[in-house]
Amino acid sequence: MKRVLVLNGPNLNLLGTREPGIYGTTTLAQINAKLTKLAEDAGVKLDTYQSNIEGELINRIHAAAADNTAFIIINPAGYTHTSVAIRDALSAVKIPAIEVHLSNIHTREAFRSHSYISGVALGVIAGFGPQSYELALQYALHRLASQDAKSG
Repeated sequence: MKRVLVLNGPNLNLLGTREPGIYGTTTLAQINAKLTKLAEDAGVKLDTYQSNIEGELINRIHAAAADNTAFIIINPAGYTHTSVAIRDALSAVKIPAIEVHLSNIHTREAFRSHSYISGVALGVIAGFGPQSYELALQYALHRLASQDAKSG
């Protein structure tokens, strides 16, 4: 069974209560539940992981290479703008990845416009709230199905 990993960085465990005017009122658990259902319906296993600690996110990216993860969806949160180490981990494992953000990082503070992650991601989806994750998963599922069709 194909596997997709959804990684969430710092402070995303506070979704639903953290700055709802920017991030909305949907919790991370609600986002994960919806994504899990969408993946199951497509015959794909979805793993989710959240950490406020950079090294733990990097360790999980490394583990993805060993557990046959086929795709990574990552919301690096504040690490988007600071973490060369997460970028390097994504680059090293060579697993296709999509960068996701709930808010439109390009309409916020200037420092949020720079992403270390986008250079190693297939694409970036930002500004659509929880639907940003769904759009990323939809693309990942499409790409995985296309790969299966080519190899089958």
